[in-house]
Amino acid sequence: MIMATLSAKVYRHHKKADGTYNVKVCIHHYRKRVFMDTEHYVTEKKLDKSLKIKDTTLNRILYMLLDEYREAISLLGVKVDMMTAGDIKAYLLKRNEKVDLIAFAQIHVDYLESQGRTKSASTYRTLRNSLIDFLRGTTLHAEEVSPGFLLTYERFLRRPRTLKRLNQKGKEVVTESKGLSDAGVHNYMRDFKGLFTAAQVYYNKPSLGVVPLPYNPFKEYKLAQLPETRKRNLTVEQMLKIKSLQLKPNSRTELSRDLFMLSFYLCGMNAVDLYNCGFKIVSGRLSYSRSKTKGKRKDSAFISLNVPECALAEINKYKNVLFSRYAEIGNLNKALNIGLKEVGKLIGEEDLTFYWARHTFGNLARNKCRKSKDDVALALNHVDHGRRTTDIYLDKDWSIVDEVQAAVLSLLTNDVCLPPVNESPLSFLRSINLPRLK
Repeated sequence: MIMATLSAKVYRHHKKADGTYNVKVCIHHYRKRVFMDTEHYVTEKKLDKSLKIKDTTLNRILYMLLDEYREAISLLGVKVDMMTAGDIKAYLLKRNEKVDLIAFAQIHVDYLESQGRTKSASTYRTLRNSLIDFLRGTTLHAEEVSPGFLLTYERFLRRPRTLKRLNQKGKEVVTESKGLSDAGVHNYMRDFKGLFTAAQVYYNKPSLGVVPLPYNPFKEYKLAQLPETRKRNLTVEQMLKIKSLQLKPNSRTELSRDLFMLSFYLCGMNAVDLYNCGFKIVSGRLSYSRSKTKGKRKDSAFISLNVPECALAEINKYKNVLFSRYAEIGNLNKALNIGLKEVGKLIGEEDLTFYWARHTFGNLARNKCRKSKDDVALALNHVDHGRRTTDIYLDKDWSIVDEVQAAVLSLLTNDVCLPPVNESPLSFLRSINLPRLK
């Protein structure tokens, strides 16, 4: 093992305007030198002609500091042989670094926004604001986050409280929160866990011996159990009713209904992808990468969809409108939430949200059209973690997606699915398990 050499130095050219010199720690390794500032300053009186420190008290303090650094470097073992002088400096500076999770939350939000993951960025921004409300301050050192801290934060989330936020015009808006349900608490704590894990990846550098976050408190904390999710599926009759609603032209409610139906026509396409895709149709197909999962998949969550005739009216109506009416996806999502509340009331589903279109497409494809789960997953652009190895050998066959799409859309005009391409009517009838006649 090659040990780095450390010494305390004072240099003439480091003289400050007030006549003092900052004492530097010099790290010499592999014939390279780097310097670290210290908190110690000396005057000419405490130096000899060669700029060596004469003050015995300060020398004793500096010797202790150098011994501490040498001990820290010795803990690296053979790793030090693979490090530069700069690496050793970074290690010594960061080994006792305190990580501020509030500050990191903003770093994480900025990174997500730079990647176009605006929805995820908004989620972590909400968590950051909540932590500031809880702490009544803007600093949270990671070492303070213990299982006990998490339980206290959970109790805070469940209590009624007053929230103060700035609106888009910079004006303070005060709202009253009733406190979160089990589902809400679960989501906040899940996001907090995700933030802590991201901080560990960002700050921990095991190869350099820099691990300021060695412990994850969420390993000893149990997330609140999610209540069973209510099925968010509509019937064919409800979809037909939504399609035929007579709504005020150019209203937010009409736009919400139209984009809801367009999502259904396009295999449950998410609102953010409708907003970002630009509706560039080539040879009758719309291709895009799903925003939610493109950063998590080697294929960038790419999918190519046939554009059915029933979708063209909505596409032509809105392809040049969404960006002009809504400056960002967050504004469009708010409009959709409000508009679909009105649509939901008209069909007897007051909890209707945009995601119901996706759920309904998948449910009808599987349970009404009897498509396989694998084919439905392909149409919904899901990733199958259990079949990643198999997927390496298989090309994507978009005709499978086309068949699932055609079968589901046929439900809006027929009582049963039309047989897919290249499948005989007899085999198709067998596949849908019609009840036996008595």
